[in-house]
Amino acid sequence: MKATPIRTCGLIVASLLLSAPASAASLDNCVAGIRSQALKAGVKKSVVQAALSNVKYDEKAVRFSRSQPEYKTPIWDYMSFLVDEERIKTGRAMMKKHNRTLRAVEKAYGVDRYVIAALWGVESNYGKEQGDFFIPHALANVACSGKRPKFFRGQLVAALKFVSSGDLKLEDLYGSWAGAFGQTQFIPTTYQSLAVDFDRNGKRDLVHSVPDALGSTANYLKKNGWRKGQGWGYEVRLPRGYKGPSGRKATASLSTWAKRGIVRIDGKKPSGKATAGLLLPAGKSGPAFLVLRNFNVIRTYNNHDAYALAISHLSD
Repeated sequence: MKATPIRTCGLIVASLLLSAPASAASLDNCVAGIRSQALKAGVKKSVVQAALSNVKYDEKAVRFSRSQPEYKTPIWDYMSFLVDEERIKTGRAMMKKHNRTLRAVEKAYGVDRYVIAALWGVESNYGKEQGDFFIPHALANVACSGKRPKFFRGQLVAALKFVSSGDLKLEDLYGSWAGAFGQTQFIPTTYQSLAVDFDRNGKRDLVHSVPDALGSTANYLKKNGWRKGQGWGYEVRLPRGYKGPSGRKATASLSTWAKRGIVRIDGKKPSGKATAGLLLPAGKSGPAFLVLRNFNVIRTYNNHDAYALAISHLSD
C-alpha cells in the first residue's frame, strides 16, 4: 500500500476536524440549554442532573441519525434479515405464550394480533433487544448535531418526564439513537400520547410489561386508521407487458385491478370495493403486491415500504 504524504495527512486531519460536529465546548453549551428547557417543563432537578451530567460526543448516534438501514440496504436483504426462520419460530412460541393477552388486545382495539406480534418481533425481537443507547445522552448528541434540534430536544424532555413522574426509572431509558424505546419502540412523545396501561397496574410501562407494550401498539395502529377485518394486502402477478399505474398512492378498487389483468398469486382475481395500490419494490420484473389501507397504517410506524413489507410478511 502506497504511503500517504505527511502534507496530505495533515489536510485530512484538518478536514476531519473542520467537518466534525459540535466541539466539546459547544456540546456542553447545547446540553446546558436542554437542562434549562427540561427544568422549565417541570422535570425534577435531580432527574435532569442525573440524566444529563457528563454527556460526551457520541459519534455512533450522530452517524446513525444520518443513515438509516431501510434506505441503504437492498430490500430483499433487509427483508431476509428481519423475516428469518428463527424470528418466525420465536414469534409462534411467543404468540402461544401470550395468547390470552394478544386476543384481549385484538378484541379491545380491533387490530390483527398477528400484525401486533410481527411489530413486536421486528422492533425488539419480542422484547429481548430493546436497544443499547442511553437515550438522554443519545438524544442530546443528535439534538446538538444540528439535525432537527427542536424535535429531538422535545423527545428528550418527554423521556425525562416519565422518570420524573415515577412511571419509569432512568435506567429504563435505553433504546435507539432516535429515542425509541420499550418492547415496541415508541418515541417519547408517542409514548406520552398513545401508551396504555393494559395490565391496569397504574403505570404505562412499555419496557417491562408485555400487555402494556402490545396494547399500546394496537392503540397506535387504531388511532392511525386501522380497519378491522381487513388484511394488509397480498402478492399478485402482473399480465405480460403490463404498462398500467403502480405505486402505493396510485389506488384503485380491487375489482379495477382485476380488470387491468392483475391476479392474485394463487390465480384468483382480486374483487371488492376496497382500494389498493400496486407495490413493485424491485420493479416490474420482481414480486408485486396489492397493498390496502392497513399496509399504509403499518407504514406509519416506520415510514418506508421495506419496513412495512417486512412486518406484513412476518405477520403472514
